[in-house]
Amino acid sequence: MNVFVANEFSEPRIRPVYERPADAAGLKEALRTLGGGVSVITAGEGTQRSGATVTSATALSVDPPCMLVSLNRSSSTWPVVERYGHFAVNVIGADHQEVANRFAGVGGLRGSERYSGSEWTRLASGAPVLEDAVAALDCEVEEAIERHSHVILIGRVLSIRLRGGNSLLYQNGRYHSVA
Repeated sequence: MNVFVANEFSEPRIRPVYERPADAAGLKEALRTLGGGVSVITAGEGTQRSGATVTSATALSVDPPCMLVSLNRSSSTWPVVERYGHFAVNVIGADHQEVANRFAGVGGLRGSERYSGSEWTRLASGAPVLEDAVAALDCEVEEAIERHSHVILIGRVLSIRLRGGNSLLYQNGRYHSVA
């Protein structure tokens, strides 16, 4: 099947459409097209720190202020969040691509090794917060819902730190920034 795509600024073009099975590979392929803001989820203390790069952090509620984050249950971050009962959502900017890669596991770094090369502080919950993050939302775990391969974290926001700037975006396997 072909679909004609046109807008007022371009000539019509034909874009092929194909169907995929509703499996993990098909879902991943479809979701790669959905651009998302990049955040680093951090938790723990000292050598017990861990963290992960996600595009799944979003507001659940503004009153009370709550965040929703989805983490893979097999990640090294989930047991740390579960143990400490806190996490921070570090919204990162275009100048943090290296941080995003470290916390995504690029280069094989794990746990507290991922924190090297950046400055960190703590807010109310004690979760590590990136000093120069665009924004940081410090959360206490309110509820953790384990479903399938992931855990859905609902975090009550205890404090917010704003530096400002534009967040880093991720789509189709590449980082993007909005100027």
